Amino acid sequence: MPVFIQFLCGLLFGAGLIVSDLANPPTLLGFFDIAALATGGWDPTLLFGLIGAVGVTFVGYRIVFARHRPIYAERFELPSATKIDARLLTGAALFGLGWGIAGLCPSPAVTVLGFGGMKAITYATALLGGMFLARTLATHLAARAV
Repeated sequence: MPVFIQFLCGLLFGAGLIVSDLANPPTLLGFFDIAALATGGWDPTLLFGLIGAVGVTFVGYRIVFARHRPIYAERFELPSATKIDARLLTGAALFGLGWGIAGLCPSPAVTVLGFGGMKAITYATALLGGMFLARTLATHLAARAV
């Protein structure tokens, strides 16, 4: 895919995060504060964003997969792994913990990096460090298994 198209897709996605207020950590944390259900302070914004995203994705996938091949590629690149294993569950748990603690997931974190907030910089640094550590550990374990 040409870099300009990728840039436009990222720009559209980031703008959507900002417009929907999902790049704002209090919005995300307000959704995860289950105790606030009892006091009426729970923020359902993330739920509405999720419903909208799933709806657009559902329709979009049907339109895209009706095509013989992608517009900017020779073939579709789809994941082949279907096994739920310890590595997947551990990664998902760590991802969820980081998201819950910081109130940011990777996409909004990259979006708010443009605003220069220390929280986003710290989160992005920890995210990159975790990715590097995971890759290094996986490479090391794969080498030992041989």
